[in-house]
Amino acid sequence: MSVIALLSVAPVIEESMASHVADAVAALDEFPVSYETNPMGTVIEADDTETLFAAAQAAHDAVDADRVSTVLKIDDKRARETTAQEKVDAVEENLGRPAQSGITSPTEESKTKAETND
Repeated sequence: MSVIALLSVAPVIEESMASHVADAVAALDEFPVSYETNPMGTVIEADDTETLFAAAQAAHDAVDADRVSTVLKIDDKRARETTAQEKVDAVEENLGRPAQSGITSPTEESKTKAETND
């Protein structure tokens, strides 16, 4: 069995959360899971839900803050084995192209313009 999940762990604070999120992501290294972090969370793949829950709990516990918000969305496809990459590949096959815009984000575009003007 393969279980795929989207995990988001963050302290409820006003300043940057990056160091706290890094602690949560680093905690995943103690478990037999694969993961990829993106701007909105971390996609995790595990062999079973027990491993997934243990890894998610460790990530949650790794954030040292007075208040921590954790969201775990699980895709436990039991009829057949699949991976996160296969899911992306299927979408791209239906799109007939990569599942990304190729357009620079507004933030990156502003940085590029500022660098050009320097």
